[in-house]
Amino acid sequence: MFVNGHTVMRWMETFAPARLAVPDDRIGLQLGTADKEVRAILVALDVTEEVADEAIAAGANWIVAHHAIIYRPLKNLRTDTPAGRLYEKLIKHDIAVYIAHTNLDAAEGGVNDLMARALGLHNCRVLETVYEEPLYKLVVFVPETHLEPVMDAVFDAGAGAIGEYSRCGFYAAGTGTFLPGEAANPFIGEAGRTERVAEYRLETIVPEPMVADVERAMRQAHPYEEPAFDWIPLRQTGRRYGLGQCGDLPGEVTLAELAEQVKKALDVDRVRVVGPLDRRVRRAAVLGGSGSRYIGRALSAGADVLITGDIDYHSAHDALAAGLCLIDPGHNAEKIVKRALADYLRKQAEAAASSTKVLASEVDTDPFAVL
Repeated sequence: MFVNGHTVMRWMETFAPARLAVPDDRIGLQLGTADKEVRAILVALDVTEEVADEAIAAGANWIVAHHAIIYRPLKNLRTDTPAGRLYEKLIKHDIAVYIAHTNLDAAEGGVNDLMARALGLHNCRVLETVYEEPLYKLVVFVPETHLEPVMDAVFDAGAGAIGEYSRCGFYAAGTGTFLPGEAANPFIGEAGRTERVAEYRLETIVPEPMVADVERAMRQAHPYEEPAFDWIPLRQTGRRYGLGQCGDLPGEVTLAELAEQVKKALDVDRVRVVGPLDRRVRRAAVLGGSGSRYIGRALSAGADVLITGDIDYHSAHDALAAGLCLIDPGHNAEKIVKRALADYLRKQAEAAASSTKVLASEVDTDPFAVL
């Protein structure tokens, strides 16, 4: 049994939700249809003709990629142009292309998270926030006999997480009153008679994406036909998602030593470095892709060095003058996400008892060579 494209899109939305993308980013299904079976998925950084050939050879009829194949509006669809030849090849071989770009950069386990982990950064914070998770307070009234089961149910469904703490909640005893109607089937009391019951007011915090799951779990564990509960939107927000991360290195090192660590951690054979090689650094910012415009953000976050791709000449001078070191491993360093994303999709396929295969592209799409 193969899953269809809608299932793959649901998996991707769970891993890298569209709400994490910057406005107007070109993400989602860019070519093909989600209404067909997916025999195999190829996870790639870029979609080139070589990657398309790799998908064809592997029998993959879906490509999940980081960089869009259609970024600017098309003026025509001529197959005698490089882009047109690529589209023609993909269409002729019935290969769909799904893009996760800045949402994959910002996601937990995405590009920036993986770069930070690879370098051992800790005490991390987001450089530029794209999305702050709204929080809701769940208030539910529970008979004292069912307080623990309802608490366990909502906590297991994702409620009660505050920073590094879990299962956070509050409850207080009180008395609940209700009058069951003639057609009611009350758990406690009788139809037509007002009841007074020892109850607890249970409160806990729930991130917006988990509201539906927590409410479902609460209703299933609650003994009443009609539980009394409220969802209260909160002014404070939960986890912040965005582009880039800044954190502390495992230990203070020289810029030259860190450059060698970056080459190994990100699997690149060269880096460009801005700053004195003997400068000692202890706090680093990382950002996959092009990060020249995040120099100010890195400085504000207290970074000694920014590790990012596509640094231009004038931005390098600006950083040097401001006292910020730079390490440029190239845009292609984002390839770190290929195997991690393929592993995630493979686990989803296995959990679904699906025959759909998942592969990470082996094609090196870096257009640069160093002579």
